Amino acid sequence: MTEKIAYKGFDKNLMCRGFQYEIGQTYKTDQKPVRCGESGFHSCENPFDVWSYYGVHESRFCVVEYGGDVKKGNDDTKLASAEITIKAELNLPDFIKTAVDYLLTATDKKRESGDYAQIGSSGYSAKIGSSGDYAKIGSSGNYAQIGSSGGSAQIGSSGGSAKIGSSGDCAQIGSSGGSAQIGSSGDCAQIGSSGDYAKIGSSGNYAQIGSSGGSAQIGSSGGSAKIGSSGDCAKIEAEGENSVIASAGVATKAKGKKGTWISLAEYKDGVCVGFATGCIGKDGLKEGVWYQAKDGNLCEAAQ
Repeated sequence: MTEKIAYKGFDKNLMCRGFQYEIGQTYKTDQKPVRCGESGFHSCENPFDVWSYYGVHESRFCVVEYGGDVKKGNDDTKLASAEITIKAELNLPDFIKTAVDYLLTATDKKRESGDYAQIGSSGYSAKIGSSGDYAKIGSSGNYAQIGSSGGSAQIGSSGGSAKIGSSGDCAQIGSSGGSAQIGSSGDCAQIGSSGDYAKIGSSGNYAQIGSSGGSAQIGSSGGSAKIGSSGDCAKIEAEGENSVIASAGVATKAKGKKGTWISLAEYKDGVCVGFATGCIGKDGLKEGVWYQAKDGNLCEAAQ
């Protein structure tokens, strides 16, 4: 019998809706009937759809096998099942590659697999896949799902709630719509977002990430990342060493690994009064701690 494979998101403790899961365990429910969004164990057949429930930043993702009574939802590939097995956890590069591969397969008849492909879409809910190098992909409709596995791709989206994944090196990704979720696992990626509430995750080395929208969540696990934000209330985390974080926005919080330089603007009565700058591992600044600018210094931020 063919395995019924899907993907599931969790918080940082591998919990979902208050229920604690473990890798390798199988769970069953006697609750009947199973209803998507109400009962049973939930997962998504399309990895990109998982990001609608658990964002790319500060979440964990697993491949699962589902069985028993199954009910599918109406809006995306989310489903509820009476049984679920948590098969394995996927790190960000593997999850993005899986999402891109899924999209390439789902759009096989329409996708461009050759090098130098140029793809444009203006409709809503577009699904676009490209596996060739140097692809140029543009989408102006809302809810677009864009996947590229080739190197040096150029991806642009102006619609809201776009989901963009790239696993190739040297990708250039731009999004101007609100609530975009952008993931890149290749090295030397350049990622820009101007919409509010963007969630940006990068696991490759030497990433350059810029965000001008408000309330952005930006995470980088690769080394030597350069992250800049001008939007208000941003949360920026660099998990790779020797990164650089700079923010000119109001009420930004940032944290990083040893060797990461952080520079955050400080505001009083809506006016910038200077920057607080420091290096993690020096002057008492610690790894894994959120900092904000206060009285000219980087101080531990209230959670």
